Amino acid sequence: MSSATASRVLNGRARAVGEPHRSKVLEAASTLGYAANTLAQAVARGTSNVLGLIVHDVTDPYFGAIADGVMQEAEHAGLVVVLGVTRRDPERELDYLAVLRGHRARAVILAGSRTTRTEINHRLAKELEAFRSAGGSAAAISQNRLRIHTVAPQNRSGARDLALRLHGLGHRRFAVLAGPPDLVTARGRLAGFLGGLGEKGVGADRVRVVPGAFTRDGGVEASRVLLGEGLTATCVFAVNDVMAVGAMTEFRQAGLSVPDDVSIAGFDDIDTLRDVAPRLTSVHLPLELMGSHAVRLALTGPDARASLVRVPSEVRLRESVREV
Repeated sequence: MSSATASRVLNGRARAVGEPHRSKVLEAASTLGYAANTLAQAVARGTSNVLGLIVHDVTDPYFGAIADGVMQEAEHAGLVVVLGVTRRDPERELDYLAVLRGHRARAVILAGSRTTRTEINHRLAKELEAFRSAGGSAAAISQNRLRIHTVAPQNRSGARDLALRLHGLGHRRFAVLAGPPDLVTARGRLAGFLGGLGEKGVGADRVRVVPGAFTRDGGVEASRVLLGEGLTATCVFAVNDVMAVGAMTEFRQAGLSVPDDVSIAGFDDIDTLRDVAPRLTSVHLPLELMGSHAVRLALTGPDARASLVRVPSEVRLRESVREV
């Protein structure tokens, strides 16, 4: 048996090798304890079969649903997904990207909101350019700010539509659990919600806005602020679902009924809401589809012109909101 035949089997190109020869090569490799040097293979080929997925928070079902879509699409393409979690630290995003570049990853998906911090954005753009120069390609699931392929959920328009629907149910006194002020997603959803209310004559000065972490605990803490002030809003909008779930828990512990005493709405429509009672009104995003879209865009290659896919949102009214 030739060394070329053994090389084809061990380098993952065994389809051109007959089954008897393939079995012999694999048996010999097992006996010798041989494992292919995947980094050396990546250097020789100029790229590897690795796709990097960088998310902000692995405990947030929003990112879990996106990851599911990414992994399904990557599997179809014969790629292995490597996950990096930043814990919402932009510096970690830069670190992961540099590591993936060093390992000649074929592509990377950046899932999560961009920050308003100009210096971080500038450094990220430079790191992405270096990644593409090394033969990789990239896509983002966030705002279209990085000059790479982007899947952009319609945060502002979705929040506007929600505000109009809630106003149509008779609500006039609102509070918003607004998330971190330096997170572009949170700012966009807040702006869209306030804009929709403004169209109906409800000025921003009449809406209590409470910033906080983009997490369940952030929703708990922000709702405690509202309760401490004496809650006057008939409806509370949390700019993501996990914050809304935290708020629901805190309001119940304070003796309030949802929606009899206060209505609550969120954004994203994560799958775990099926286990929340009452069912949460939310703005639906097709999260798994967003993940698969991002992989398909990234695999068009580093030299392809950056594409933008705008993902529509849909308001889904449920039992956590009532008419007043």
